[in-house]
Amino acid sequence: MSTRHPVPPPDRATRESPAPERGALARGAGQHLLIVAGEPDLAELLSTTLELAGYRTSLSGTGADALERVVDQHFDLVVFDTTLPDMADFGPERRPVLPHRPPVLLLTEYDALHRLVPELGLGERDYVTKPFRVAEVLARIQVLLRGNRPGPPRGNPLQYGDLALDDTACRATRGARVLSLTPAEYRLLRHLLVNAHRVLSKEQIGSYVWGGHRDGNAIEQLVSRLRRKVDRDTPTLIHTRRGFGYWLGRADADP
Repeated sequence: MSTRHPVPPPDRATRESPAPERGALARGAGQHLLIVAGEPDLAELLSTTLELAGYRTSLSGTGADALERVVDQHFDLVVFDTTLPDMADFGPERRPVLPHRPPVLLLTEYDALHRLVPELGLGERDYVTKPFRVAEVLARIQVLLRGNRPGPPRGNPLQYGDLALDDTACRATRGARVLSLTPAEYRLLRHLLVNAHRVLSKEQIGSYVWGGHRDGNAIEQLVSRLRRKVDRDTPTLIHTRRGFGYWLGRADADP
C-alpha cells in the first residue's frame, strides 16, 4: 500500500492529467517505487496506476524528503517530478551520500532536463516530458527495471542485437563500430531502441527529441542521417512504415 505524505494544493495542470490507461497495466512484480511529486493529483494518478500495474508505491512531496528516504530505505526505482520548487537547492555540496542508487524516471519540462538531472545523484535515468501518456511512463519504468536487475555490470543497458547504447557515457555502438551521433540523433536512436518493433509517428518523435512540434521534413532528415550511421555496411535496423512513421528492429520482425 502507499505511504502518504503531505503535498501542496493542486494546480490546473495537474487537474488536467490524463486518467490511467487500464489496457496497458499488469506489468509489475511487486517492486517498490518512490513517487516524488508535489501535485496531489499527479501523485494520485501515478500511485493508482502503478499499484494497479503490480508495483508497491510510496509518496514524497519534496526533493529533500525524497533523497532522505532513499538514504534510509531501499527503492527499486524513483519516479521524480523535476518541477518541485526545492529542486533548485540541490547543488553537489548538498547531495547526500546514497548507499543505494536506484534508477530514476524523471517527469520534466524539456528545457529543464539537462539542468536538473545531474544534481540528483541517483542511478541510471530516463525521462518523459510533460504532459505524458501513462503507457509511456509504464514502458520506461519496465526498461529501467530490466537494466537494474542483479547480474553483470551494465556497460550497455540498452541493446538490440549488435546495437548498444551506454547512457552513462552517452555512447552508441554497432558491433565494434562507435557511432558518432549528435544529441538529437542519440535521443532519436534511444527512443527507437526503447520502443523496438513499435512504429513511432513523426509527432511522437518530434515530442521526444525536441520537446515539441517539428515539421515532417526536419524529422525525415534526422532519421535519414541516423540511418546512414547505424545501418552503414550492416543489416538494416531502422525502417519506414510509409504514412505511419518509423520503427527499429530486424526486417523479419516487421510489426
